[in-house]
Amino acid sequence: MKKAFTTLLTASVTTLPLIWTGCQNKTNQEDSCKPGKPNIIFIMADDLGYHDLGCYSQTQIKSPNIDQLAQEGMRFTNCYAGSPVCAPSRSVLMTGQHTGHTTVRGNTSPLVDRPYPYNRVPLNDEDTTVAEVLKKAGYVTGITGKWGLGEPETEGIPNKQGFDEWFGYLNQNHAHSYYPPYLWKKQKADC
Repeated sequence: MKKAFTTLLTASVTTLPLIWTGCQNKTNQEDSCKPGKPNIIFIMADDLGYHDLGCYSQTQIKSPNIDQLAQEGMRFTNCYAGSPVCAPSRSVLMTGQHTGHTTVRGNTSPLVDRPYPYNRVPLNDEDTTVAEVLKKAGYVTGITGKWGLGEPETEGIPNKQGFDEWFGYLNQNHAHSYYPPYLWKKQKADC
């Protein structure tokens, strides 16, 4: 990247998970932040098409902040969604597995005998996420937005899946409202 990002992109938490990482500053003099280790900001947006941003040739809708991120960093041109629906697509992104192998394979599960909204299949404790891999490499990890990979009191919540910071919606149906009664911050509902 041409320069370090000092501010996060302002984005709506209603439709996308925004994952950010950065090198840890440790006080015990460990060299966990080696020169050349990049900061990572990955934006995944539901229903966003390939040419919907300026950095991918959109001319009608302006996206200057994302365009600047792309200009100063990396731009991916051969990426695809792991599934046609949102929760399994995020599960594929988080675990790096094919849709047929990842724990979350649909937005709901008829196999779980519990009422809505707890009828969703969460990530398991043994699932390895990109956040856990990045933490082992010395990164601090965070995510904001729509999760949908674990309800309260399951092993699937972001802070149990390798994320140091978390703010947003655990249940993706809550993301359908501009004015939800609460958002989650770490492992607590924040009113």
